[in-house]
Order: sequence, then C-alpha cells, then structure tokens
Amino acid sequence: MIVIHLIYYLIFAVDLLTAFTIIFLERQNAAVTWAWLMVLLFIPIIGFLLYVFLGPHLGRIRVYKVKRHNRLLIEGLAAYQKARIETGQVVYKDPMTHHYRDLIYMNLVSSYGFFTQDNEMQIFTEGHQKFTALLNDIRNAKHHVHLEYYILRSDHLGKQLLDALVEKAKSGVTVRLLYDAVGSTWTKRSFFQPLVEAGGQVAAFFPSRIPFMNFRMNHRNHRKLAIIDGVYGYIGGFNIGDEYLGLNKRFGAWRDTHLRVEGSAVLEMQAMFYLDWNYAASAPMPIDASYFRVKDYTGDVGMQIISSGPNSEVEQIRNAYIKMIHAGKHHIYIQTPYFVPDESLLTALKTAALAGVDVRIMLPSKPDHRVVYWASRFYLGELLAVGVKCYLYTKGFLHAKTVVVDGHIASVGTANIDIRSFKLNFEANAMIYSTTAVAQLEQIFEEDLSYCEELTMERYRGRSRVEKIAESCARLVSPIL
Repeated sequence: MIVIHLIYYLIFAVDLLTAFTIIFLERQNAAVTWAWLMVLLFIPIIGFLLYVFLGPHLGRIRVYKVKRHNRLLIEGLAAYQKARIETGQVVYKDPMTHHYRDLIYMNLVSSYGFFTQDNEMQIFTEGHQKFTALLNDIRNAKHHVHLEYYILRSDHLGKQLLDALVEKAKSGVTVRLLYDAVGSTWTKRSFFQPLVEAGGQVAAFFPSRIPFMNFRMNHRNHRKLAIIDGVYGYIGGFNIGDEYLGLNKRFGAWRDTHLRVEGSAVLEMQAMFYLDWNYAASAPMPIDASYFRVKDYTGDVGMQIISSGPNSEVEQIRNAYIKMIHAGKHHIYIQTPYFVPDESLLTALKTAALAGVDVRIMLPSKPDHRVVYWASRFYLGELLAVGVKCYLYTKGFLHAKTVVVDGHIASVGTANIDIRSFKLNFEANAMIYSTTAVAQLEQIFEEDLSYCEELTMERYRGRSRVEKIAESCARLVSPIL
C-alpha cells in the first residue's frame, strides 16, 4: 500500500512539474496550454510521455546560422525592394497585382519573400506526370541536383529516383539529398549507400540521437523541394513513394498539386535548401555563383517563395493565408487534406462568408489520420453555419494545399490549413500573382468538384451521436495535433 501511495505521489509530482512548465515557462497560447493540461489530467503517465516527445520546448528552435555578410546582403536586398514597393516604383506585369502590394510587402518583411515576375509555371495534379518531369530534369542536369523531401520511401519510385541520382553523381554532377528523419522513419540509411558511394551527399533533418527516441519528432521538415542547376525548381505536396502514384490500395488515386518553376523564384528555393542543408549536413554547401546564377528569364508569372517553421517568431504562412482571405471580394477556393485552423484563420473565413464572399473548401472524404479527420469535421460545422460551401473529394485521397482568391492570387505549397503547419513544421509555399496562372488553378478546383459530394448542413446535422462525440473530443486537443 505504501508503494502504491509513493507511485501516486510521484505521478502527481511529475504532472505538476510538467503543468508548471507548460503554464509558466513555455508561454504558449491559452488553447494549447489547456489542451496539454487536459491530456495530463486524463492520461497522466501517457500524457507526460506525449509531452516529452511531442510537446513544445523552451524557446524557439535555433536552426539557421547565416554568416554576417550574407545576412547583411539579404537584408539590404529586402530593404531595397521594400523601398521600391513603398514608393510605387515597381511595375507589375499583371496590372491586378497592384491591388496586392500589401500582401507582397508583408511576405517580404516577415519571410524575405522576394517578389519576382519572370517565372514560368507548370502545374501537376497527378504523380506520374510530376515524377516523369522531375526525373527527366535530373537526367539532364549539368551542374547540381538538390532534393529535399519529408517522406522518401525505399519502394519502386524511391529506387527509380535513387538510380537517377546515382547516375548523375557518377557523371560528376553534385547531388545533395535531404530527407526528414521522422517522415522517412522506415527508410533505412543503407538505402542511400549507393548514392554515397557514387559521390552524392545525403543528410537527415533532425535525426534521432538515441535509437527509437527522437525528442524533436514534433518539429518536422515538411518541405518538398527540388532544384536542378539553379534553373528549375519544384514545390508542392508530392513526397517520394508509390502511394503518390496512386498505387496504395488504401487511398487509391492520389490527388495533389505541385509546381515546376523556371525563373528567379528558383533562387529563393535554393536559398531555403541552403539553410536547411547547412543545418543538417556535416559537409556545408558553399554560396557561390554556380548555385545562385542570375539569368534573364522570359516568364511573366509574379511569385514569392515564403517559409515558416518553429525557428521563427512569426507564423508567416498562416498570416499570408489570413491576408489572402481578407483580400477576397468575390470568391475563395481552398483545398487541404487537414483542416484544423486557429481562431484567427477561422474568424477570417467566417467574416468573408458573412460579407457575401463565395467561400468553398474541399477536403478528402476518407481519413488518413482519424483524430485530425474528426477535428476537421467539427470546424466544418462552424463554417457551414455561416454559409461556407464544403465539399468532400471522393476520387481517392486529396492531398493538395492550395488557396485561390478572386482569380488573381494563389498559394501552392506544403502547408496544410492546420495548426501543425502554422507552428510546428518547417513549410514552404509559393505565392502566385498572375491572372493567367491562377485561372489554371481555378479550373482545376472546378473540375475536382465533379468528384465531390457536398457536405450540406442537413447532412452534417444527421451524423451519428458517436461521430458528434468524437468530433467534440478531437476539437479539444486540436491545438496540439
């Protein structure tokens, strides 16, 4: 009996200490704090372990160390472009972009998202097309290939990619491959050995220092970037794995959105890769003209590459989404696999709908993460109540992360509409300013509607009691999902 009492007091003391840390030291917002306290209250031992591995840690993660002269160069370029925007010296190739100067300015200030207007953009919504183009660009590479993916599997597609990289490395092309240690947990390090032996370089982001224990597993590098010769860049939702070709029976057809970019915006992707690589790899990547070549491009798509992550005090991508929503005057189309918004973004969507803007949001009809699925359904109920139209995609799994506003601006990237993408993951999005390019994304959204079932308020109210309870419970822990 004494032993039981001692165990009880020990558990109480550990929970009390953890609660003290959450409330007074972590200084998270109230919703996150209450969610963690509930977990500690209802599942004490498991709750403590979850907090150790998944909870936020003291202070912001210090990842990037940029040399002083490079930082001054970046800040100088940003100041120059800010001044040109402020004084009206920027001439916009698409006249409608003029109305979004404040969005461009905000992304420049908060995320060093330099605005370029010489880009060409190709959109992929199906895996075979995207990977055929990527593999073709890799095989034609002359100087370097830089890849950064959250998930990289050792399946048929993964081996096909690795073979292409090995071939280029043997030919003298510089190959750097960066993968997330958590997202690629089941891919053995030995899988990359042929590339290393061929002269390629491989690094893992936030690897585990202790076998089977990763205290940074909650902070994932969710970016999907590919830069070939500093000329072609890929950004979007596709990871590397057979399921992204629609070969997984559980999900069926895989619907995603990915961009192939040619233009000055690729230099911003290169800079992002440079920072991630130099943090994760033992052999740093140098800054020289061969990686950051300035060229004359003939494209006319305006673009900014913006990023966010736990190393930043500002939730740049979340803020960009909110700014886009507030800019909407006629319609807002959103596609996301997960919908767990914070209060500010949810309020922005409600306000837009109440103001008469046609707000439409599309999610997958089948879940891949059950708790997140239930939480998403709870928030959809709030949107339905104010007139937002909600659609459930039934032709396979919808993994696209796109926001389109009024046919003039859009965002395509890696960030979902959820708190995890806003606060915890390292993400990257392309902000697009081009009526012509955005029209393509609108057309894709409208075509996807033919494979959707509308979630009406009547249908939502008819869900079972078990579903209602599950949604309510999931909503309570949604700030820490």
